[in-house]
Amino acid sequence: MRILVADDDPMVREVVRRYLERDGLEVIETGDGPATAAALARGEIDLAVLDVMMPRPDGIDLCRAVRSGPHPNTPIILLTALGEEDDRVIGLQAGADDYVTKPFSPRELALRVASVLRRSHPVRRRDEPTLRGGTVEVRQSARIATVAGAQIDLTAREFDLLAFLLANQRRVFSRDELLAQVWGWSFGDLSTVTVHVKRLRAKLGDAHRIDTVWGRGYAWDRDHAD
Repeated sequence: MRILVADDDPMVREVVRRYLERDGLEVIETGDGPATAAALARGEIDLAVLDVMMPRPDGIDLCRAVRSGPHPNTPIILLTALGEEDDRVIGLQAGADDYVTKPFSPRELALRVASVLRRSHPVRRRDEPTLRGGTVEVRQSARIATVAGAQIDLTAREFDLLAFLLANQRRVFSRDELLAQVWGWSFGDLSTVTVHVKRLRAKLGDAHRIDTVWGRGYAWDRDHAD
């Protein structure tokens, strides 16, 4: 697996590279926006770690460019400043799969990278069922989601969230529960879930049946429960 680490601080890049290489990953380093944009445009990476505060184009601009470009499903983890909630929310809205706040533990980042890679390149099982909800269909083994037969582009987290909701239709899940079940986090920023639900609704359009159950959480097709 090839990982792009983009940060204007060479010390950060070196430490992250050493930890990722210990996990058997190949690392490409870039130190500014233009070099990072060029690396992303080539589409030869399996995951990108992007610093939000990198000289422009910054991590958020680059994230938006990836999601609207020829390789929209490239997994992205953003590095954000500690306490800058706006950066995290904006980054998630731009299409990031995950984020890690600075200062961070290199081992934590390595674990986040491994987690996102597992979800982006899962072990395929032939017996995984196809999930359906209205005109939405998810083929888990192929990691393909369609609406009325037309394929839609989803990030790894968006796909997993949709599959989880379809597999548990009409059950209400709090944001804490979704964070644990879909992200595998025992704690974290609950806005991560909120933003991903918003992104998923936008991509599904009128076909979405993700209902908000006020004070409780989210459910697929709850409004049509018996």
